[in-house]
Parts: sequence; structure tokens; C-alpha cells
Amino acid sequence: MTKTQHPEFHLDSQIIHLNHAAVAPWPQRTVNAVANFARENGAVGSTNYLHWLTIEKTLKKQLKQLINAPSINDIALVKNTSEALSFVAYGLNWNSGDNIVSSNIEFPSNRIPWQSLKNQGVEFRQTDLQQDKTPEASLFSNVDKNTRLITISSVQFAAGQHLDLEMIGDFCQQHGILFCIDAIQSLGAIKFDVQRYQADFVMADGHKWMCGPEGLGVFYSRPDSRKRLKLTQFGWHMIKDTHDYENQPWEAHSTAQRFECGSPNMLGIHALSASLSVLLEVGMDTVEQQLLANARYLASEIQQHKQLLLLSASPTQLNSGIVLFKPKTLTKQRLFNYLQNKQVLCAMRGDGIRFSPHFYNTLDQLKHALTLVDEATTL
Repeated sequence: MTKTQHPEFHLDSQIIHLNHAAVAPWPQRTVNAVANFARENGAVGSTNYLHWLTIEKTLKKQLKQLINAPSINDIALVKNTSEALSFVAYGLNWNSGDNIVSSNIEFPSNRIPWQSLKNQGVEFRQTDLQQDKTPEASLFSNVDKNTRLITISSVQFAAGQHLDLEMIGDFCQQHGILFCIDAIQSLGAIKFDVQRYQADFVMADGHKWMCGPEGLGVFYSRPDSRKRLKLTQFGWHMIKDTHDYENQPWEAHSTAQRFECGSPNMLGIHALSASLSVLLEVGMDTVEQQLLANARYLASEIQQHKQLLLLSASPTQLNSGIVLFKPKTLTKQRLFNYLQNKQVLCAMRGDGIRFSPHFYNTLDQLKHALTLVDEATTL
């Protein structure tokens, strides 16, 4: 468990940030990257645009490393997770009677695009992950011969349930089903491997565990699966000869760039690349180890507290950065308000309060947050 805060994070000493599953703070080098980009643009405009393009390529290489993608050609930079999910939902050719299998505890981003296909005769099946002996078995029990796709969050946003993605990927391969993963609660927090999971599509925003800005995310697509998606957005940047502005007739890019229809978010690219450089320098092995140590410490202390009920997995079973709990007598709203007023940043999710520490949070910070929880429950 970290004893001193990582030097890249310069948060106000009064703030304990336990809300990385919502919106994370930026590392100092990200703050500097954005400030330098703004100053450069204000001084010399787009003089250095060719250099900016190298930052874009660097970011795709960083994302390739983060998710173990085979190639940067499989990486598209998108606005957010919802946009990428919509690319899949409206890119596939559906038949009336097809169904999509998911869980009943998905964030709306991984529910609404699929539910919107109802007018095409597509059924969205929301599985109770407790209905069978394992969450994976529960998911598979909802599959039939008309199932075209399984879509699931790698880590559930409220209680932090971490599914066996390798098992689900094997099942999908064996049954000819597409596999889509909303990885927003994994990337930047725990190790992730698109090849080992045999994922067809993976998407995530940069503003949570990757500690980047809102408005920029990643969309991975396996080459064979990418070919199955018809395009739903069009523009100059997604064509094969991108900088041939007289290109007539045009052809869509064969790589994941086909999903990048217009001008890139250069400010966001500089910021997210800087943030990822911190995580990759620390190493995802170390990030995951320290993050899980922090989360398991919180879960252990909460589990032993007489006035609290742990809602997420037990400390020994916890495999994400999310710790969900609720007070036994105090309302969750009152506890949340108390913590917010004391500058402990957290969230109300599901039936309780969600703490989501990152690798750099210190033991002293976690202890102080728990002390404030104790204060609130004894007032």
C-alpha cells in the first residue's frame, strides 16, 4: 500500500479523492501538457501540427500497450464510451428475433444503445448475475440460438463486480457470438488484455482510472469483427487517402481510423497521452497491486465496522478498485453529505456509498476517510 502520494498528483491537501470510478484528477504532467499546448497554440498557432500528429500516434501506441492490442490499427480515438457502443449497436446488421445478452446492473451507456434496437425486433436480455452458481453461468443461461452478442462491463460500476472475461470470451468463440466489453472501470486500474479475452469490441473513456480528460476515449475492434460494422458517421478523416482532399471517389479506411470521422481532439490527445505516460512508467503491474491493496484495506476496515455493511466483494475476493458500503442506521444520503462536506470525494451508487481509490492514494488518506465515516455514524 502506498505510504506517500505519487509526486505527479498535486491535489489540495484537504481533499481525499476516492472517486476515480467517476471523474479522476489529472497528474501534474497532464496539467503541464494542456497548459503548454494552449501557450503554443496562442503563440504560433498550428505551426507544429505535424508534431501534434506524432503525439496522436504515441497515444495510440500507449493504448495498444495498455490493452495489449495486436496493432495500433485496431485503435480508434472516440469521444466517449457511448459513442463507441453506438458504433457497434448501429453498425451490425440485425434481424428481427435476434437478442443481446447482458446484465441487469450495467451503466446506462451499456444498456441504452442496445435497448434502442427494440424497434428493429432485437431483444436486450438483462441477466440477474445471481440467478446461477456463478455470474458467468448466469449470463450463459440467457443465451440461445438467436443470441448475436454478449455485452458486459469488465467491472460493474456500482459494486465493482469483476467478471471472468477470459471465460466469457471462450464461450463466445465456441458459440459464434460477438463479445463486447465496456472497460471503463478497468483501463488504468487493473491489467487488461483484449487478446486473452478474445474480445471483438472494447471501449472506455479516459477520464476515470486513466486520469485523463473527459471527451476522449478508446475504441478497440478486432479486424474481422470491424469489417462487420457498417459505418454510421462520415467525414474527411475516415477515408483511406485522408489528406487527399480531392479524393473522388473515396474509400473508407481499412483500419479503426474509419471510426474517426472528423478532426481529432488534439487538446485531449495531449492530455490523455501525458496521463497514460504516468501509468505506464509506474507499470500496470504496480498500479494494479497498489490499487487493489488500497481497495482491500478499505473493504477490510468497513467489513469490521459495527455500523457499516460492506456491499461489494469481501477483501479477499475484491478484484477491482471499487468498494461499496452503506451505514446500518444512518441514511446513505446523510453519510454522503457529511463526507462531501469534509472533502472526501466519493459517490452514491447502487444501495450505498462508493469509494474508488487509485494506486497513489496513501494509507493516511484512507485512514482519515474511515475516521470521518466513523464520526458520521456516531453523531
